[in-house]
Amino acid sequence: MSDYQFNGRLGLQQRLLPSYRVPFFDALAAACEGGLSVFAGQPKPGEAIQTNDRLEVAHYAPARNLHFGQVGSPLYLCWQAGLSRWLEAWQPDALIVEANPRYVSTRTACAWMRSRHRPVLGWGLGAPQGSGLWEALRKPGRTRFLAQFDGLIAYSQRGADEYRQMGFPAGRVFVAPNAVASRPSQPPAERLPAFSGRPVVLFVGRLQRRKRIDNLLHACAVLPPELQPELWVIGEGPAMADFQALAQQVYPQAHFPGAKRGEELQAYFSAADLFVLPGTGGLAVQEAMAHGLPVIVAEGDGTQDDLVRPDNGWRVPPSDTDALAEALREALSDASRLRRMGRESFRIVAEEANIEHMVSVFTQAINTVMGAKVPNRR
Repeated sequence: MSDYQFNGRLGLQQRLLPSYRVPFFDALAAACEGGLSVFAGQPKPGEAIQTNDRLEVAHYAPARNLHFGQVGSPLYLCWQAGLSRWLEAWQPDALIVEANPRYVSTRTACAWMRSRHRPVLGWGLGAPQGSGLWEALRKPGRTRFLAQFDGLIAYSQRGADEYRQMGFPAGRVFVAPNAVASRPSQPPAERLPAFSGRPVVLFVGRLQRRKRIDNLLHACAVLPPELQPELWVIGEGPAMADFQALAQQVYPQAHFPGAKRGEELQAYFSAADLFVLPGTGGLAVQEAMAHGLPVIVAEGDGTQDDLVRPDNGWRVPPSDTDALAEALREALSDASRLRRMGRESFRIVAEEANIEHMVSVFTQAINTVMGAKVPNRR
């Protein structure tokens, strides 16, 4: 059996079906001989997440999400109605679920699969460990939650290490770098070894406060005049007017052309010298790297750790304007170094962080745990 194909029928549970996941799920479905069914529901009103209800290759099974509490709070819980009916109808040979103990119906799915001797893999960010009494009380429950899985797929090496530190067997932990784009089909355009005029710094994303464009504006403003870049902030969102007003006060060299797509957006990537993500989120980082750009990102949940390295960029503490300014100063002081870093960015997304590699890790993980299970289709 190839590590790049799964000969059975796969089920996959998600709280939501984000639009950016559609290409991956369809690619994974193409690697499953028996097909893939994705069980997912809708976000809570007010969540700024673009979802989808259609897959081209995979099958989409709608869930009815019942939300309890505020999403993101320590007390949030989600129950997905219809999960057992979906399992009965789809009869997966293997199941992948989000490894999040706040999705309480997941335990029902694991029990259903276990009773039929079929494997379940968890897919998650990791299991960061806190300290003090709260961590001591929480750890046994988290350990029991992880123990119900036959394997774990982590978004990053940091997440994989956290799972192992919780006592999960190292040989059944897999790392699938979080990818939202396919392997680049063409190399990026060559850039001149020196800047032609002011260097160009680019941001692409939804303009929300958590994106911290304010930090980026202030960081650019404190740079020496000869290093201050032309800043392009591409996107729209609820904080756009506030960011524009701040730019007029502290950094008039910033431009806000709105949302751009297709060839129009590609032109901005091609014209840029550096991509910066000063806040959380940021699916455009991989797109920037595919265009041969070095990147500066705010550190977060670990998903950027394997993507952004000293050879292709900088990771800075979140909300630390001084650290962001220092990274910008270092980056914009040496154009030839930036070009080398941009070539490394392209290599990473071409060889390591792409949908094709992600599919290969998932199928390898499924095939590995399937070797220890004998499916029972009663």
